[in-house]
Amino acid sequence: MKYLVTGGAGFMGSNFIKYLLKKYRDCEVINLDKLTYSGNLDNLKEIEQDKRYRFVRGDITDKELVEKLVRNVDIIVNFAAETHVDRSIADPTEFLRTNVFGTYVLLEAARKFEKRIHQISTDEVFGALRLDSEKKFNENSPYNPRSPYSASKAAADHLVNAYFHTYSVKATLSNSVNNYGPYQFPEKFIPLCITNLIEGKKVPLYGDGLYVRDWIFVDDHSSAVDLILQKGKLGERYCIGAECEKKNIDVVKRILKEFGLGEERIEFVKDRPGHDRKYAINPEKIKTELGWWPVYNFEKGIIETIKWYKKNKEWWLKLKDKARFNRFK
Repeated sequence: MKYLVTGGAGFMGSNFIKYLLKKYRDCEVINLDKLTYSGNLDNLKEIEQDKRYRFVRGDITDKELVEKLVRNVDIIVNFAAETHVDRSIADPTEFLRTNVFGTYVLLEAARKFEKRIHQISTDEVFGALRLDSEKKFNENSPYNPRSPYSASKAAADHLVNAYFHTYSVKATLSNSVNNYGPYQFPEKFIPLCITNLIEGKKVPLYGDGLYVRDWIFVDDHSSAVDLILQKGKLGERYCIGAECEKKNIDVVKRILKEFGLGEERIEFVKDRPGHDRKYAINPEKIKTELGWWPVYNFEKGIIETIKWYKKNKEWWLKLKDKARFNRFK
């Protein structure tokens, strides 16, 4: 099987590529990445000599390049996206260009060459839940994006759905909760907490710290996407979540505990505009229909993540200068 993984030098994409190459001896992967601020070829050093892997630097909005690559693969997996909410608030332009127009270019290529495509999306397209709500988002939840980032991802999702129904493009879609784990860009919430503590700094926490997010270890997300590609029904969406909802302040406290530090290391900072209170996913469909189940609980995943950042200080120190916002999703 030949894969085109777009955005494969980013956090989730690079972990997915390594997952594929480790699991399938006969697979081949082309990684198309523009190498913007969060794209990092150091994420893939361990496989750069693997003959089954090839990196192409380029933009998913480049129709000629995309068609050249798509014609020679079996499956497109679109991880390419501008993702950081704060950046989208400051300037939505690139979010619309990459997340919407880029997805359109990939869909057109999939249509032209009759290829399978899978779109990686987010739970943020569904909007926010109340803190006291027991409700969780699922595949039938209405869209209600509340930031330029989530609006651009929602638009891309609708394009994927439209291309399946209008042109019979062989497409699937997944909406995931927050990923965490090795190789995550250090401006994101969990790696920012960890790396700040390693450097002896305080941990910034938005508002009252009671915002709730649902967390999944990145390897579990990779296994879920792989299973959708193998067994998922065309035209369907699958919500990926580990049923691990935690308040931001509790995540910070757990990380502080691992460092043997107290709550005096928390620095409460001004909230961002339109900050969604709570996200949560009901993963029943992917569990019951495809038999997927996460391997990592939060305790296991966060310990592995902290160990990795402690061991790979050189990797993230180079990137911290790129982190224009010392904030998090």
